Amino acid sequence: MITLDDICFAYDDTPILSHLNGTIGKGQTVVLTGPNGSGKSTLLRLLNGLVFPQEGTYTFEGTVITPAKMRDHKYSKWFHQRLGYIWQNPDSQLFCSSVREELAFGPLQMGLAAAEIRRRVDDALELLSLTKLAERPPYSLSGGEKKRTAIASILTMNPQVWTMDEPESYLDAEGLKWLADFLPSLKEAGKTLIIATHHRELLGDIMDDELRLQ
Repeated sequence: MITLDDICFAYDDTPILSHLNGTIGKGQTVVLTGPNGSGKSTLLRLLNGLVFPQEGTYTFEGTVITPAKMRDHKYSKWFHQRLGYIWQNPDSQLFCSSVREELAFGPLQMGLAAAEIRRRVDDALELLSLTKLAERPPYSLSGGEKKRTAIASILTMNPQVWTMDEPESYLDAEGLKWLADFLPSLKEAGKTLIIATHHRELLGDIMDDELRLQ
């Protein structure tokens, strides 16, 4: 599903990813580990087509991901329906005027029918305990509420691949308990999970592989 072949990436003259290789198969759970500044967030952005390797190739389901490929609107739309990205800081992800609109945005872009969008949004609001906050603007929420909204906004799109940058950040004890139950449910549904985390205990026994960055 995903192949990284000799990936190199640098900001200015500072190397971040250096000759990185790896493969991730459908349905696998892969944990990204390494110290702060080792490139975990950069790799997640690269996997989502937001930055591109300066050397090497990133292949997703048989297609090499390049700037030109991501400028292809049809392909880019399909690609972003296949991969969901939960940012470490939910403020980087939320932009709509209400929680309900935030959860509906992705399915709207997918062209789903109104009834299906309502069903997905209502289900996600209930699952993430956000129903009472549905009409609130995201900026007015607490950090944990924002993080749950960010997760719910990906859930309504139902991507095959979930990429997560420290999904535990901003969550309180109750939210962490929910996350520890939610991740195995994604695994059981056959989703591919790529997770950067400092709390591997949240994953229980679902981890298949580890990609360590230096």
